Amino acid sequence: MTNKSDNFSLMDIGSFENLLNLDFKGFKGKYFMGNDLGLTGCEVSLNCLAAGTGMPFAHAHKKNEELYIITGGNGTFFVDGVEFPVQEGSLVRVAPSGERACKAGDKDLYYICIQDQDGSLTQAAQEDGILGDAKASWMDI
Repeated sequence: MTNKSDNFSLMDIGSFENLLNLDFKGFKGKYFMGNDLGLTGCEVSLNCLAAGTGMPFAHAHKKNEELYIITGGNGTFFVDGVEFPVQEGSLVRVAPSGERACKAGDKDLYYICIQDQDGSLTQAAQEDGILGDAKASWMDI
């Protein structure tokens, strides 16, 4: 289910445990949400590698850096020949030219991957945010 308006998009894909039922070009456990949500500034994928399985190849990018947010499980991450353990709460940024891959450990590995063009961030939230006048139901009136 997707709900879109001019100022927001809303989807519910269900439990992340269902990710292993999804298929992206022959890869189980990967869902790119950019088109469905109408993202215009980044690409985001939700991912699950089944316990003991790994990406079948290392890859790099031409322009995009990636941020991997490990949301569950454990595993091993690989960047430019260096392998290191990851688990829930691990955050891994990889520059476009970094050759990367990952493998699930003894538990399914759940992660979110955010891609954006390297060097494109021109301001952080503190400089870009604007306080609004709107009030949600839980805010003091």
